Amino acid sequence: MRILAVDHGEIHIGLALSDPAGIVARPLPEHGHVSRGHDAAFVARTAKQEGVAAILVGTPTDATGDLGEAARRVRRFAAALKQCTPLPVYYWDESDSTTRATQISLQQPTQRKHSIHSIAAAVILQEYLDAHAPQNGPPPER
Repeated sequence: MRILAVDHGEIHIGLALSDPAGIVARPLPEHGHVSRGHDAAFVARTAKQEGVAAILVGTPTDATGDLGEAARRVRRFAAALKQCTPLPVYYWDESDSTTRATQISLQQPTQRKHSIHSIAAAVILQEYLDAHAPQNGPPPER
């Protein structure tokens, strides 16, 4: 099952896509913020083009784990997105995703071609995929 992740910022919107098996996330080109409606329609079109089954929206929390103004902005965007697509829209905590994206960009030169925002979306998505991975583990060695 493919999932599209969104790291919604005030200026840039990072996007990432999972592989068809839902194991690995990869960044997509970022989208520059235009308006809530335009951005929601763009994400919905991208989801349709990529054949995803769900959209994951990173939601920021403050130091105490509460939803602040940034989270409320993201929730308003997600509400607009839900009006543009029949796909389920899920939320996932995006705490420290930009910090981790910056570290990845510095440690892996091949990732520098992607924006920090799209790498952050991939971080959010990979964390979600890992948290929902089957717990079977590898087959025993013989």
